[in-house]
Amino acid sequence: MNSPNLEKVYLPRAIENDIKQELFKQQVIALYGSRQVGKTTLVQQILKNFPDKKLYINCDEGDYRRLLNEADTSGQLKQIIGDSRLVVLDEAQRIKNIGLKLKLLIDTFPNQQIIATGSSSFDLGQEIKEPLTGRMMEFWLYPFSVPELLKNFSPVEINRQLEGLLIFGSYPKVIKTVSWEDKKICLQKIAQNYLYKDILKFEKIKGSEKIQKLLEALALQLGNEVAYTELAGLVGISKETVVRYLEILEKAFIIFKLRPFSRNLRKELAKLHKIYFWDTGIRNSLINNFNQLSLRNDKGALWENFVIVEKAKQQNNIAKKMPLYFWRTYDQQEIDLIVDQEGKLSAYEIKWQKKRLSPPKAWQKGYPQASWQIIHSKNYLESIPAF
Repeated sequence: MNSPNLEKVYLPRAIENDIKQELFKQQVIALYGSRQVGKTTLVQQILKNFPDKKLYINCDEGDYRRLLNEADTSGQLKQIIGDSRLVVLDEAQRIKNIGLKLKLLIDTFPNQQIIATGSSSFDLGQEIKEPLTGRMMEFWLYPFSVPELLKNFSPVEINRQLEGLLIFGSYPKVIKTVSWEDKKICLQKIAQNYLYKDILKFEKIKGSEKIQKLLEALALQLGNEVAYTELAGLVGISKETVVRYLEILEKAFIIFKLRPFSRNLRKELAKLHKIYFWDTGIRNSLINNFNQLSLRNDKGALWENFVIVEKAKQQNNIAKKMPLYFWRTYDQQEIDLIVDQEGKLSAYEIKWQKKRLSPPKAWQKGYPQASWQIIHSKNYLESIPAF
């Protein structure tokens, strides 16, 4: 996993074949994901299947952005894309009225395939959803998942690097970086140069101080239920602003929420959320803690985040959408993860060390048909891909 030659090697992504299967169906393909997560590498790999009549446009480049911004008709757009059979608009959210322009292209030139990527579903998604209703297929790309890594590395290699995955996460550049010190530097660059910059582009966010304080508070409360009023007090902003900032952080692919599972049993918690990070390395960079696991008091929370985010990443697969929850009662009976697969419930307790545990009595009584499993550091390679 830490080969010096790994930097130039393409590591296949799970959604690559899914995207290929949706090509040339007279629809725009939208690919979302944070910067540095591998969107450009993925679309360029797909372009390799089309040696002729392909076009890659980086919308961060000023000349292309200017041409596309000024193109208001299908004829003007056609002059830019020509007869290319497959066209990629990378970071398409940078183009004004991108949704209307994509609609013009797909309506006028239905045999040409457009892939539009964006670093924020808030930006690109909002722009294209309405104009492209019924004419778009969406995909999401996240840092490497364990099943993806298992396609490229042996289980022994992944087990050897498990501590590094928890501490430094699985962004592509981090995975391909050799030393722990270089991984740390790489993560800090990703957080400061890309993630914060994208967040601050959103309307009405004036500076990074409040966002940074909010992210630090979330990082320190990892694995706990989050109260918006408490966060507002810690950060020094209103509850309404906390809600808005959390929505932005979700749309920028930094955090995601886990809702409580409840079917109205009298004592079930039904309001508070848990918040996890899409990448544990980004989380650790926010609090500047890259200590080894033996020196940490948050090892359990990191492991919980790692396992739950693995399940969340797998929700990208078409036709495998399964709601995820946690479960807790007011008398402190709890389960870390509940998966609802078309009414079939699976409960997972997440512990770093192997332990003998039984499901909480209230859960057994309320949901006697649900399955139960403990995921720990010795069985996760079998348990995670089997979700």
